[in-house]
Amino acid sequence: MTRNDLAPPTDTTLILRLTELTAAVERLASAPTAAELELKCFTPEEAAAILGKTTNWVVESIQAGRIPHTYVGKSPRMTAAHIRWVQAQGERVPNQYAKPISRRPARAAA
Repeated sequence: MTRNDLAPPTDTTLILRLTELTAAVERLASAPTAAELELKCFTPEEAAAILGKTTNWVVESIQAGRIPHTYVGKSPRMTAAHIRWVQAQGERVPNQYAKPISRRPARAAA
C-alpha cells in the first residue's frame, strides 16, 4: 500500500471506477438467462468448450452416434440436455468395497 492509496479519490478516479462498474453491470445484464441457455442449440465448437473436449472429439462422437445430438437443417447441434447427458455418462462412483481414504496425522519434525 502506498501513500497514494490512502489519499482521497479524485474526480478522475471516481469516473474511472464508475465506468468500470457500469461496464460490469451491462455485461451481467446481457448474459443469457437459464431459460435461454436451456433452449439454445450449441454448435460442436461451443459444446466442446463447455465439455472441455476438442471440437474434433465432439464432431466424431456425433458422426459415430456415441453422444446425443439434434440437427438444425444439416448442422449438428447439442442442447443443454445433451451436454448434461454426456457429463453424466462420464461420472464414476466408488465401488462399495473400495478402501476408504485414510487421513494420517502429519509427523512432528524431529
